Amino acid sequence: MDLPYYHGPLTKRDCEILLLREGVDGNFLLRDSESVPGALCLCVSFKNLVYTYRIFKQKQGCYSMETAEDAQKQVFPSLKELISKYEKPHQGLVVHLLNPIMRTSRNLGWRRVKISQDDNYENGNNDYVRVLP
Repeated sequence: MDLPYYHGPLTKRDCEILLLREGVDGNFLLRDSESVPGALCLCVSFKNLVYTYRIFKQKQGCYSMETAEDAQKQVFPSLKELISKYEKPHQGLVVHLLNPIMRTSRNLGWRRVKISQDDNYENGNNDYVRVLP
């Protein structure tokens, strides 16, 4: 994937470290989902938490984001267009996307790490959110 803010198999914990270290609302990145094979996660920081939205690739090569039950599902021809929409305020995310966290040579080597149940960090296991109407 040729997007500079796509981090591949970045763990949830490593993602939170990257997004929260500057304390800026609207930091975001894309990563592979750890729990849903083939899905992507759009992760965005807001008020010292990381909100994660699942993105699914459709059969036609388009992309859609998991939405609230009563919200109309939107389909985007590319990830770039999906991101572009959510860079605008009031599109259903907790905060609009402001600052992409780019891959660097230092974080290209991220790998999955085993997280024990004793590890503490801000978000819980069920913190995927849906786009609101």
